[in-house]
Amino acid sequence: MNKTIKTKTGLPEIRLSYKGRIKPSLLPKIVSSKDAFKILREHWNEYKIEFVEQFNVLVVNRANRVIGVYKASSGGCTGTVADPRLIFAAAIKTNAAGIILSHNHPSGSLSPSEQDIKMTATLRKAGEVLEIRVLDHLILTTEGYYSFADEGLL
Repeated sequence: MNKTIKTKTGLPEIRLSYKGRIKPSLLPKIVSSKDAFKILREHWNEYKIEFVEQFNVLVVNRANRVIGVYKASSGGCTGTVADPRLIFAAAIKTNAAGIILSHNHPSGSLSPSEQDIKMTATLRKAGEVLEIRVLDHLILTTEGYYSFADEGLL
């Protein structure tokens, strides 16, 4: 039962918490972009990957073990909004050391758009300030993936 605690001024107290239910040693470990792709595909809505663009984030601890998957947004056929504040709120709440960004291209194209490149750079810079590394950004399709890290774009 969550009870809101109010201060003398009547303002609610803000609390951050995260309850992991799996031992860290049992969490999947990311060693390569292929590992990240495998985990992301398992959590992707199979019925939407070729229909609407979605943005998901793998949140990892210092040992690159996946703490969880944050489903950041779901948009239309040609785009979705990835709000940096919400992405990093999830990372901060889980005490993450790093994140792996991902989104799909319903068109099937694995090439990053200019907007994809700019957004990745913006999120990387935000992560630097917060000391949360953006380890990779994957573009997914039903036929494969593109890794910004593998291609030297991070």
